[in-house]
Order: sequence, then structure tokens, then C-alpha cells
Amino acid sequence: SNVVHQFFCEIPQLVKLSCSNSYLKEIFVLVVSASVASGCFAFILFSYVQIFRAVLRMPSEQGRHKAFSTCLPHLAVVSLFLSTAMFAYLKPSSISSPSLDLVVAILYSVVPPALNPIIHSMRNQELKSALRKILQYTLFLHQKMFITLSRL
Repeated sequence: SNVVHQFFCEIPQLVKLSCSNSYLKEIFVLVVSASVASGCFAFILFSYVQIFRAVLRMPSEQGRHKAFSTCLPHLAVVSLFLSTAMFAYLKPSSISSPSLDLVVAILYSVVPPALNPIIHSMRNQELKSALRKILQYTLFLHQKMFITLSRL
């Protein structure tokens, strides 16, 4: 079939389209990708160890809290990206399905970049207040709808 079941072309999907034996190509892509990803992961891990060491040496409790409140959301987004990307490329083919592949691809390609502005803007107190009001209003509407539905 010449149909790519993704919303963008990835190397594994393109290799499947080729008419030749793709086993060696898939192994090569896996080895190169694992090498690059391991290097990136090691660099990220080393960087965060250095950041945490510097933060823990800060004398001010408030300064440490401010630094950790900046670093931890970034670490969570990086972890989300790496874990979903590893799952996408290292999962056994027996559990592969077009819908699962699409969801995982969206998780590692769309969600982390979309979370970045949210992380940076959460340091703004006015935005936090507005978000809190929206969430409270939304929860209020859901409670009201639930109560109405339960009476039926």
C-alpha cells in the first residue's frame, strides 16, 4: 500500500513504502536514532544535574523554590517528549495500530511545543488568576450540569 498512516512523513513509514527488504534499513535507522537520542538524553541529564546542584547551593529558600518552579515543568515536558518518542519507535509491531501510532505521534510532536508557552506564561500572576477563574467557572458548569442530569 502507498498510504502513510501519519499526519506527517516519518522515516519508519517511508521505509515501509520502499519495495525492497527493509529489515536492515530499519535496524540501521534504529541504531542511529538510539545513538543520537542517547547522546541528547545524556546531555539533558548532565545539564539538569548541574542546574539542580547550582539551585541547591542557593542560600535563599525563596530563590530555590523559584528556580525549581521553572525547571520542573521543563523537565516534565522533556520527559513526556522522550517517553512518547521512545514508545513510538521501540514498541513491538504486534501492538502497532494506525490510531495508536497517530496518537503517539501527536503526543511527541505537538504537545511539548504547545506546552512551552503555557509553562513560560504560568510565571505571570495575572495569567494564573485568569486561568484559575476559568477552571472554577468550568467546574461550576460541570457540577451544575451533573446535578441537572442526576435529577432526570
